[in-house]
Amino acid sequence: MHNTKEIGPEQPPHVGIKSASIYYHFATKAELGAAIVACYETRVLAAIGSSEDERELTVKLDGIRSAFRAGLARGDGMCLCGVLATEIHSLPPLVVAATRHYFAACNEWLCQALVHAGVGEPSRTAFRLTALLQGAMMQAIALDDLAIYDAALEGFLQEAA
Repeated sequence: MHNTKEIGPEQPPHVGIKSASIYYHFATKAELGAAIVACYETRVLAAIGSSEDERELTVKLDGIRSAFRAGLARGDGMCLCGVLATEIHSLPPLVVAATRHYFAACNEWLCQALVHAGVGEPSRTAFRLTALLQGAMMQAIALDDLAIYDAALEGFLQEAA
């Protein structure tokens, strides 16, 4: 789900075009980067489902935790937008806007799920949960130990309560 290795002209099927025509569809690398981020956002949101469906909040949150964990277990690396966010000041404006949109969309998803479950301070809790997920991924990768992701997120489901 969050393979940073998917960035590049040799693997554009997620963008929906072939390598040979990539420069025809995207005049600049910034346009290509923004399209990749938008596609990534769509894939992440599709993988976690609706924030307002009838699933219990714990099931929704476990779905997010599990989706990113599965990517780590496959060796996909850090969340694409988490990586981009670390370099936000050196990115082209189109990629910055797409990266910020991703975080806003994910935080809004969490916020709506929390509101739907009747959790107080949903915006603040959503930011905390996003930070916890991103930090857990970063530590697990840096220390090459998936158990760190699990340990860091032990209280993830309770954090929203």
